[in-house]
Amino acid sequence: MRSEYLTIIFTAVFFAFIAPIYWILTEDPTGTTALVMTTLLCGLLGFYLAVVARQIPARPEDRSDGEIAEGAGEQGFFPPFSWWPLFCAMALATIVLGVVIGWWLFIIGAGIGALTVSGWIFEYYRGVHAH
Repeated sequence: MRSEYLTIIFTAVFFAFIAPIYWILTEDPTGTTALVMTTLLCGLLGFYLAVVARQIPARPEDRSDGEIAEGAGEQGFFPPFSWWPLFCAMALATIVLGVVIGWWLFIIGAGIGALTVSGWIFEYYRGVHAH
């Protein structure tokens, strides 16, 4: 994880360096704010990855003497194809459209959204992919 968090930290340093230069050249408060928030986000992510890197054992790809064969085996759980994200996106589109058209459509979209989000969360508790 060392290379991951160093990459993100260097990105945060880059944006921290660029933000004042951008402000001096353009005096644009919106873009400068976006660059500062990007700096903070990269710093937060880099800090998180650094903390996690200290908590997990060294991976073969993090060591200079690591072999490819050491990384063999199960890498984790990767979910199969799912329709729930599509239905959640359609429910969110209905909610946003409800804000524009009328609150009655917002309420319908929120109900459908609660159903689809719960379906997505509990997808692996029943059916073919139950754990």
